[in-house]
Amino acid sequence: MPLSPEEIYAKVVEQVGPEGRLPMPPVTEWDIFPWEPVDGTWLPKVVRPPLEAEPPRWGEGDKPCQCERTDEPPHAIWRNDRWVVTSRDEPTGMPLILLLHSREHMDLADLDDDMAAEYGRIQVWLHRIMANLPHIGRVHVNRWGDGGSHLHVWFIARYARFPHILGSFAVEWDEMLPPPPGDVWRADLKYVADRMANHDGVSLI
Repeated sequence: MPLSPEEIYAKVVEQVGPEGRLPMPPVTEWDIFPWEPVDGTWLPKVVRPPLEAEPPRWGEGDKPCQCERTDEPPHAIWRNDRWVVTSRDEPTGMPLILLLHSREHMDLADLDDDMAAEYGRIQVWLHRIMANLPHIGRVHVNRWGDGGSHLHVWFIARYARFPHILGSFAVEWDEMLPPPPGDVWRADLKYVADRMANHDGVSLI
């Protein structure tokens, strides 16, 4: 089961002390980060003029798709004939982050009605299973259309009871909080995969 909020807080205190700050994540260095330091104050970046066209994503034009690894362990934890659930390479700051992919290379708008209906069912199953793990406050479901053209939807389980680790910034906290032990993380992956297999498909771990 995921660590309790108290256990995670103890790991933070051990790392930086009760008044200390965790290291900044690299997101502040990204070109798409919307703020920049100016004269000691963080201000919104100046909006640049639009490009002539949208740049190609991975899987478009001459940029190959990066989804080849998604069907097989160790990244894949569950699959059926059309969908696969994958995990990160190793634990990170949030208790569990999983991705739901279509096994065929397609984007959200490419789903026919049958696949769209199946996608809806699987999304609800995965959300419900992750949300029922101990010490989980919420599970955020996110799909960003930029980056890759292959459909993948993020399921981000955040710890309960941390008053400022909420909403979209849970993604940034994921890069700062200490990760859970590997054996705890792998047990949670197996828990989710086995319960997904109770509905459909097969557990791969």
